[in-house]
Amino acid sequence: MQPGVRVTKKGADRLRDGHPWIFRSDIAEAGAAQAGDLVRVLDTRGGFLGLAHYSASSQIALRFVADAHEPFDIGLRIAEAQQFREQVVTDSNAYRLIHAEADRLPALIIDRYADTFSLQALNQGMDRALPEIVAALEAQFQPRAIVARNDAAVRSLEELTREIQVVSGQLEAPVAIQMNGFRLQADLLHGQKTGVFLDQRENYLATARYASGSALDCFTSGGGFALHLARACERVEAVDSSQRAIAAARANADANDIGNVDFREADAFELLSGYSSARKSFDVVVLDPPAFAKSRKQIESAARGYRDINLRALRLLGRGGILVTCSCSHHISEATLLEIVAAASLDAGKTLRILERRTQSQDHPILLTVPETHYLKCLILQVV
Repeated sequence: MQPGVRVTKKGADRLRDGHPWIFRSDIAEAGAAQAGDLVRVLDTRGGFLGLAHYSASSQIALRFVADAHEPFDIGLRIAEAQQFREQVVTDSNAYRLIHAEADRLPALIIDRYADTFSLQALNQGMDRALPEIVAALEAQFQPRAIVARNDAAVRSLEELTREIQVVSGQLEAPVAIQMNGFRLQADLLHGQKTGVFLDQRENYLATARYASGSALDCFTSGGGFALHLARACERVEAVDSSQRAIAAARANADANDIGNVDFREADAFELLSGYSSARKSFDVVVLDPPAFAKSRKQIESAARGYRDINLRALRLLGRGGILVTCSCSHHISEATLLEIVAAASLDAGKTLRILERRTQSQDHPILLTVPETHYLKCLILQVV
């Protein structure tokens, strides 16, 4: 019998409104619950609301995993998620298999890279369930290897060790994957996130549809936008401040016999400013920076950063030029990003029209009642 945790009316109402989190301030009584326990959630009258993972340290004390009328079966949830990916993923053997709350496995990320898997257990409950998660993946997919990329900073809030481990099979080298007709290398042990940025896969294709002439890809990471732009543009310049990222991007270009991309290790802010002073111009500029706002306290400074970088990019674009600007900061909404870019366009003396308002790839699903599942915003704009 799982331990019981009683929640306040506010906490119970939050669950009934479709959000799976209960904050510590809405815990009325934790009883015998211990870190990582699967607990029975009760309302103030003792009514059974469902099952949740209990955290003894995070402000998110409960993450709901099953309502009162269903079992909590991790293997079944993974199988259901795979069926959905078979519907929405095309031309790629790399995709997000589990998107945490959006796949009813809160605080769990699983990305598939061909015959290998990379996972992140981001709270105490999923960390304790790691053997069950690995067993389910082994039973359903017979993977060559499974890597636990448990190096995310959020694990510190759960008082969990930050580490990277091969928890099943063997893996020593990057994994060869296919995406949108490209051959790419995914470094599951040392690459950013779990190996490759999978959430932009569909946005790469959308951007390429509008591209021509010369392009500048800022924060290129593994070269995702740059490689797709190379198919449509005469020349592409790809920039990143990370030497490792530039090396990986260059290797991906070589693997696909792409010779019209120049890779440069540089700070994107400084480079954009220098190009503007030199009156350099491009037909396409892509901005895909890391998250500027990782908490609500950083929203104001992040907004200044986004406005500054978009202003600098717009100064490089003439009439008909394409700006692709992205934000992966959950705390910066699409409406806020639109306001920021509008302000930058006025400062730059440019009029923009929206070609597309996009988000993360479909294998990163968004739940209507859980806004935290929607984090990536991608705007494709044209100077008129």
